Amino acid sequence: MEFRASHRYAHISAFKARSAATLIRGLDVNRALVLLEHDPTRGAAFLKKVLRSAIANASQDENVDPNRLYVKDVRVDEGPLIHGRPRFRPGPMGRAMPLRRRTSHFHVAVAPRENA
Repeated sequence: MEFRASHRYAHISAFKARSAATLIRGLDVNRALVLLEHDPTRGAAFLKKVLRSAIANASQDENVDPNRLYVKDVRVDEGPLIHGRPRFRPGPMGRAMPLRRRTSHFHVAVAPRENA
């Protein structure tokens, strides 16, 4: 049994946010929250909110102890460009340079640890 949470269309590129995602993959949720709390990147702030939401979703089930959860899966996928297309800014020698305002989708799944 796993519990999921997601944040879609976040205004950050997926490349910047994936470093925080690899930091917490497979860890206990308490340890992951501590690591994200001390990570200075914007991606960590987005992931911390999504992870807390997944923990809250799991705590709705009475049979699940939130302290025994671990981060089963973390994905940061690319979303669409803002306004659906690149915009253009002035470039050198009268040229136009594309400006791609990227978005991303955060997906977090937590599951209770099995007794080993």
